[in-house]
Amino acid sequence: MASFSDWVEGARLRTLPAACAPVIVGSAAAYELDSFNWARAGLALVVALALQIGVNYSNDYSDGIRGTDANRQGPARLTGGGLASPRSVLAAALSCFTLAGIAGLALLWVSGQWVLAVAGVAAVIAAWFYTGGKNPYGYMGIGLSELLVFVFFGLLACVGTTWTQVQSAPWWLWLSASALGLMSVALLMANNIRDIPTDTVAGKRTVAVRLGEKASRAVFAACLLVSVPALMVLAWVAGATWTAWGYGVVCLVLVMRPLYPVLSGATGKSLIPALRDTGLYTLVWSALAALALVAS
Repeated sequence: MASFSDWVEGARLRTLPAACAPVIVGSAAAYELDSFNWARAGLALVVALALQIGVNYSNDYSDGIRGTDANRQGPARLTGGGLASPRSVLAAALSCFTLAGIAGLALLWVSGQWVLAVAGVAAVIAAWFYTGGKNPYGYMGIGLSELLVFVFFGLLACVGTTWTQVQSAPWWLWLSASALGLMSVALLMANNIRDIPTDTVAGKRTVAVRLGEKASRAVFAACLLVSVPALMVLAWVAGATWTAWGYGVVCLVLVMRPLYPVLSGATGKSLIPALRDTGLYTLVWSALAALALVAS
């Protein structure tokens, strides 16, 4: 029987900072637009975290029953590692999706933005069929996984958070959301670079498998480095004209930590710190972006 720590590991805590980041920036944007609401921001955070954990358990279940995780390089998965029954992991995934749905409905009820219900349902469907179903798109390597991560964990999460508090979405909010989406893509790419050898054997044709290590590492770096000028532009728009360069320098220094192991050729378990640091960098970036908006 899986221990509590096994379930915590299965939730993949390294990915959660990236789930929080869009809510932080979206809420700071609402503050900048004079309409910040604590309750709605809190509900948006519950939705983001529950959806992310649900995705992680869902992937654990689907990859596990296919045998994809039989020889993985990272920490043992609940299903693939035989730590928990597939049924219990599936139940955990569905429970998280249910919690995300309940919090999402509550958020839509208090905000009146029912149009976002369509996007929420689409997000859950995309989460399940990433590795679930007969023909999961996460196994195709056609870029759909990266596109949907960009849309749902970047654009929708950030702009949607703001929209439930104030019905305004200026161009600089879309810029911030795009930077966050690319950072989430970088997190996915780092994970897939680590798993290239085992995914190749298992027949999981991710974009990283198709591109190969060299090109995949370059894509990872590009996705992260876009965040540097994006933060500078956001700071400038928020009125921090003279400190925009300072934000850029701090951001450039911080991004080196997740970049180094990936660009230096680290493989297998040596890439696990890069996953952690990519998530933490995304969280710190969101805090800096929020500071630029709130302090303006």
